[in-house]
Amino acid sequence: MDTKEIVLVTGANKGIGLEIVRVLAKSGMHVILGARNPERGRKAQSDLKSEGLEVDLLELDLADSGSIEEAVKSLEQNYERLDVLVNNAGILHREEGLGNSTVLGVPSSILKQTFETNFFGLIDLTQRLVPLLKKSQNGQIVNVSSILGSLQLALERESQGPSGTPFAYNASKAAVNSFTIHLAGALRPFGIRVNSVHPGWVKTDMGSEQAPLSIEEGAKTIVDLILSDSSSTSKFIHLGEELPW
Repeated sequence: MDTKEIVLVTGANKGIGLEIVRVLAKSGMHVILGARNPERGRKAQSDLKSEGLEVDLLELDLADSGSIEEAVKSLEQNYERLDVLVNNAGILHREEGLGNSTVLGVPSSILKQTFETNFFGLIDLTQRLVPLLKKSQNGQIVNVSSILGSLQLALERESQGPSGTPFAYNASKAAVNSFTIHLAGALRPFGIRVNSVHPGWVKTDMGSEQAPLSIEEGAKTIVDLILSDSSSTSKFIHLGEELPW
């Protein structure tokens, strides 16, 4: 039996996801690196191995229900349980770049693409993995959201006119926050904690070089939550502080 905590991080071949994998592996956890592109996943796995870190690789595309089904089968066959699920994978459509208010004209195709990965795929994967999480003594789900998904802050932001934020992305993260609240209630009897986190505006492909935070700083909220002994659930957190839903 694997005595290390078993962690799956989705969207982990680069950026914040890769850094989460790196830090958790260094901490002694058994980490599974989820990657949509197997070639990029193997490259990330190889880079970590050169640092002395052994991680498992799992091909997983949240926009493909077949990929999700195969990934879950692989997890069920190879692991006796799952202790932590980090739902990190997400997209910001290139036509919804930061700084563009899109609510008046965003095509339904972009809304569907965004929600397919950021919301529907996330839910499908999470629901399928609940049985493995129930086998953990300290189960935890971390949904990587965004401050742009806060409805209270959106109300304050938009009350003076258009703020220039991407509607499809924001709406998908607000939906993730709603899922977090409902899921936390459903899993509370099983001792499984469920929280949303805002990593911050980070220098990634999505965040751009204009972002003020490094990738290491962006991973900190997620890593700290996982490694802490907190029993908090149904929270929206950034660097240990609660954000309004």
